[in-house]
Amino acid sequence: MKANKVWKKVAGMGLVLMLSATALAGCGGGKTSEGAAPGGQSTGAAGAGTIAKMKERDKFVVGVKYDLNLFGLKDPATGNVEGLDIDIAKAIAKKVLGDENKIELKEVTSKTRIPMLKNGEIDAIIATMTITEERKKEVDFSDVYFLAGQSLLVKNDSSINGIKDLQGKKVVTAKGSTSAKNIRASAPDAEILEFENYAEAFTALKAGQGDALTTDNALLYGMAKQDPNYRVTEETFTEEPYGIAISKGDAEFVKTVNDLLKEMKENGEYDKIYEKWIGEKPKK
Repeated sequence: MKANKVWKKVAGMGLVLMLSATALAGCGGGKTSEGAAPGGQSTGAAGAGTIAKMKERDKFVVGVKYDLNLFGLKDPATGNVEGLDIDIAKAIAKKVLGDENKIELKEVTSKTRIPMLKNGEIDAIIATMTITEERKKEVDFSDVYFLAGQSLLVKNDSSINGIKDLQGKKVVTAKGSTSAKNIRASAPDAEILEFENYAEAFTALKAGQGDALTTDNALLYGMAKQDPNYRVTEETFTEEPYGIAISKGDAEFVKTVNDLLKEMKENGEYDKIYEKWIGEKPKK
């Protein structure tokens, strides 16, 4: 009798433990961690694509330049940032959020833009960024939205008319830019001085710290427009296709941006933006 009672008690305790374990498993829903579904896939906002994040905050946060006339230049009097890149950003905001004013502009430099995209500070980079194979390892790119070529900005009376004239000369440019890499390869006998951004490089040129400034001709035209004492040499020695940088693997956003760019080129909206800032229609 006693043995039977002990056995029944042990069996009862085992049943209780089994039921408790089953109940806990049911409450857990098979999750492996907070916010993660079976298999480790996130179901929260952290796992959402760029478009979902934009819609959640109802804003497109985009990295742009503040120091490049015609593409992204901040007016010190009004605080407004204007240029071709800004108008492209507004078109994306309108496409995704229905309102071109639902944007937040964050200043980037050639050095900071990719880190800011990768750490989630911005949704995309629209900042005269050349598409290169090296950069494709870190970010995805849209189709080309502007095709430029690297050239030189010099004083009107300068004897420099191309890279062949740079031997022993000082050339200023921006840190982390494709321009710095290209000029070293194209003019190995020149002394290259790098500054934080192109505004600082232009200031250094005007202060006599360099004989020429190099970057894409589209940007140099904007500088020459600011100061008529400088001219852009006719020679270009690279081809610089600009693309919109997007987080690696976000195929949905890449497709959305590419579809928009195609639509803008077909309906004439892109040509209007191009002519507004560059002063001529894009070459077909």
